[in-house]
Amino acid sequence: MTIPSKSNKNKSQDIKAIVEQVQAGDIQAYTEIIRCFQKQIYLYCYYLLGSREEAEDASQDVFIKGLENIRQFSYTVSFSAWLYKIAHHHCIDLLKKKNKGFQFWTGFKKEQMVEHANKAYCYEDTIHQLLEKLNADEKRILLLRSIEEYSFDEIASIMDVKAATVRKKYERLRKKLAHEYKLGGKFYEHSFKTEG
Repeated sequence: MTIPSKSNKNKSQDIKAIVEQVQAGDIQAYTEIIRCFQKQIYLYCYYLLGSREEAEDASQDVFIKGLENIRQFSYTVSFSAWLYKIAHHHCIDLLKKKNKGFQFWTGFKKEQMVEHANKAYCYEDTIHQLLEKLNADEKRILLLRSIEEYSFDEIASIMDVKAATVRKKYERLRKKLAHEYKLGGKFYEHSFKTEG
């Protein structure tokens, strides 16, 4: 079963149908779930872990855990939020094992994803510089809110905190980045969602 490009509502209905197939025992249908979410989960793991190899391994582990636990999934949150919650906890566990002091991104070496002949400022460099200035919670909230466009309620579910806490941290994050980049603050603010 393939999911053609459709509206978000139709895509959600298709995902729901695929999830129900897998829950009914059609393991082969799970490949479509992997196809739909593979890139997003990989990027999320990459920005949390800081390594392509670790992100590849982690995203594979996330999909394995998703398959192992899919029968327990119910639509109290969206399927993608449930999958991100698995990714979130898996990456935190990996970081705890890797860094006993639970210090994120220490010694992180940026990987140059795009090179320009004239050494122009790359969008990826901007993202990395932004993320390096943030603490762990801020990074996760920024990625889930601005890039994946989750609601505060969904982020709260993924991170196991209250939605009001996420909202407050997000507002502080926006102010922090605007203050940090006084001249370029407006450049960064365009990527922040402000409504619900």
